[in-house]
Amino acid sequence: MAAWNLFRKSASKPTETAGGAEPAAGSDAAPPTDSEGSKDEKQGLFRRAWQKTWSFLNTDIRDLVGKEGRLVDDDFLREFYAVLVKTDMGPGPAEKIRDAVKTNYRGRKVHMEDLIETARTTVREILGDEPLPIQFAAQGPTVILVVGVNGSGKTTSIAKLANMFRKEGRSVVLGAGDTFRAAAVEQLGVWAERIGADIVKGKPNSNPASVAYQAVERAVQTNADVCIVDTAGRLQTQAHLMDELNKVYRVLSKVIPEAPHEVILVLDATAGQNAISQARGFSQAANCTGIMLAKLDGSAKGGVAIPIKQEFGIPVRFIGLGEGPEDIAPFNVERFVTALFSG
Repeated sequence: MAAWNLFRKSASKPTETAGGAEPAAGSDAAPPTDSEGSKDEKQGLFRRAWQKTWSFLNTDIRDLVGKEGRLVDDDFLREFYAVLVKTDMGPGPAEKIRDAVKTNYRGRKVHMEDLIETARTTVREILGDEPLPIQFAAQGPTVILVVGVNGSGKTTSIAKLANMFRKEGRSVVLGAGDTFRAAAVEQLGVWAERIGADIVKGKPNSNPASVAYQAVERAVQTNADVCIVDTAGRLQTQAHLMDELNKVYRVLSKVIPEAPHEVILVLDATAGQNAISQARGFSQAANCTGIMLAKLDGSAKGGVAIPIKQEFGIPVRFIGLGEGPEDIAPFNVERFVTALFSG
């Protein structure tokens, strides 16, 4: 109850933006310009997001090589690999970084800056090009299905996405499809009112697919730009629940044949390697097109973005930290690498 009261208090508090007060909920705010200040602000968000992961890496790698550097031999490579794995980047990426160090420096003394630069280069190669922005429909509403396990930060992430679209001047309809949790519906209602989004709710324990259908119908009828559909949190290991999710996915196309246009999987960064299992299960059930990596401010395991991209090809599209609707940023490979390996 205390946590819920804290949420209500923060949700009702006006937010200040870089340009002053937050636009009124019903206003059509112009898209923000990408000024030098906003670039610095975005880089600052990335540094905050991966601060704990970077601090962990920075300390352990410095301890590993010392001030005078260290000879790259089998013992060193084994210890270096163990440090990388602790960030939850997974064995595959850790092996690739370790092997690059082995190729470039074996039999030579290595210093911290050598290891950092090798790691940066290797991670850039794994992550590849920048992820695409949200692909909006050529005509009619763009339907975004949001999935994830309970406790991943799904409801808050939906609010952040909706707030981002509202600040771009887009109209938004939310579908409160997590009908099995009254608190989730209530939270989403509070956020909808605050940011100026329409919302479609169902009765408690009603069919989530029905709510999803009605939300997309509302978006079509009102000529909304975006429809974001919430889904009940579920464990990726429970087959019958994943089948229900697949039903929600399929019912959206009955209103708009191309829907959903995007499927965003919200992952709790503190989940570590379990996030990889979640990515596998949800991708099979709902064809995920991107990831929102949430709760980064509480994790020293932000490296999980790397193996998910390497193993499943699902890019991280957004990062989130904090409880405010403005605490979201598009994922940027260079900013990520700089923030993670800024030693």
